[in-house]
Amino acid sequence: ALADALCKNSMLTSLNLYDNKLGLEGGKALADALCKNSTLTSLNLCYNKLGSEGGKALADALCKNSMLTSLNLNSNELGLEGVKALANALCKNSTLTYLNLYDNKLGLEGGKALADALCKNSTLKDLNLENNKLGSKGGKALAEALCKNSTLTSLNLYFNNHKSEGGKALAYALCKNSTLTSLNLHYNNLGSEGGKALADALCKNFMLTELDLHLNNLGFKLESNNSNLKIYQ
Repeated sequence: ALADALCKNSMLTSLNLYDNKLGLEGGKALADALCKNSTLTSLNLCYNKLGSEGGKALADALCKNSMLTSLNLNSNELGLEGVKALANALCKNSTLTYLNLYDNKLGLEGGKALADALCKNSTLKDLNLENNKLGSKGGKALAEALCKNSTLTSLNLYFNNHKSEGGKALAYALCKNSTLTSLNLHYNNLGSEGGKALADALCKNFMLTELDLHLNNLGFKLESNNSNLKIYQ
């Protein structure tokens, strides 16, 4: 019923369907509606168990919809196939600026798919990948993407076990990237090596205004000469 209404409604710009047990069928119905709706700019679908097939349906909609700027898919069990489809959609979509994929079991391959998309997408500004088991190799892939991407301003990588290798790769990216202003690396076991690499990077990067390094076993307090930068540790 709601999906049918979206096909006909020409006024609604924001819709929050947080935790409504929509499931696969509900997700598909909304995806179909997004292909026809031309007013909605913000859609919150977190905690709806859309699954990988629901993710694929929404990805298809993103390839056709030219109005949506914000999409929250927090905790939807999208998995690798779902995120691969969304990553492919990001290569084609030119309106989305915010995407929340928190807790969707993306893993290394999902991280790589999104990294590839970030090399091609030129509109996304805010990406949340918190708690997705990306690992150090996933961190490296995203770091390489940050060296090429010139639109992303906020990246949340909280709790992804990047370890020192991922931390060093992201530090190198900060030396190259000139658009990112907020980076969340909370709880990633970066260690002293990752911390030292980030400390060196901050001597070269003056765009960053927020850096979260809580719970990383750095072994020292990281400081910066950038007066605009807030470091949480």
